[in-house]
Amino acid sequence: MKLFARKVNNYDLYANHAWYVPGVSGMFKLILWFLLGNLLGSLVMLIFGAFVPPEVLQKYSMLVIYPLSFLPAMVYVAHKSQQNSLFEVGYKLNSSNFSPFKGWQIALITVGLTFATMIAADLPNYWNFRLTTLSPAMKAFYDAFLEVMNTMTGGPLWSSFLLAAIFAPIFEEWLCRGMVLRGLLTKMKPAWAIVVSALFFAVIHLNPWQALNAFILGVVMGYVYYKTGSLLLTMLIHFVNNATSVVLAQIPSLEENADYWIDILPGGVYAVVYVAGICLLIACLWAFSRIPLLQERGNIDSVNLMADGE
Repeated sequence: MKLFARKVNNYDLYANHAWYVPGVSGMFKLILWFLLGNLLGSLVMLIFGAFVPPEVLQKYSMLVIYPLSFLPAMVYVAHKSQQNSLFEVGYKLNSSNFSPFKGWQIALITVGLTFATMIAADLPNYWNFRLTTLSPAMKAFYDAFLEVMNTMTGGPLWSSFLLAAIFAPIFEEWLCRGMVLRGLLTKMKPAWAIVVSALFFAVIHLNPWQALNAFILGVVMGYVYYKTGSLLLTMLIHFVNNATSVVLAQIPSLEENADYWIDILPGGVYAVVYVAGICLLIACLWAFSRIPLLQERGNIDSVNLMADGE
């Protein structure tokens, strides 16, 4: 007689991690594992530094450090999920609850939502930059931060695109929505779960200038995940946001250090674009609100542990 069977595809990362459902304490454990991963990546690059020319190391180091930053957390989650699968219900990292929309329709709405969020976040991000660089000390910190970022992402376009538009959506969405938000939605009210997971997303960026934008984007992605259970949609948002930034950074005609649309567009044009972005944001969020909730935790499908048997 068969009692329980863990329905897992050994090559499906989402399925293998479905039984680890972290709460707040688990979220802090994941942060510690993430920090340990950063140390691991730095150690590996120190070893590589003995054999690789400095100019090559400078251009491509983040392609090694970044994935390694998530490796300890992934190993830990896989181990805990394996243990929990014997006794607990799992929740899928990726579901596809899109009704009343078709897949291609919700994808288009998601792309529109991403651009709308980028526009709406421009003004808060601009004032965040202005206020956090008022003091000479913070301005010096910002200049040092930019220098470090330029050093780490100073490789060719393909490596910057791979790092920002491919690696970041895959790894960060696995951690921030697939693990943290999915877990918190089973432990607390949805609004709080979305806000806390967005704060987590902001904190792991480790600087105040990316943190506000990450929080705003994190709230939007959290709502999308809550309504659809789709990690692929939040990866799409992350991809479009980061890919757009990488591409815009390659346009020579844009003014140097013009990181915000308010610095680039004339005042009247900016006002029209900003209002249009807010209207598009409201329209896209309304579209997602039409997706009915299947349960209080959101549209995240559970994994059935019971196997057929007598």
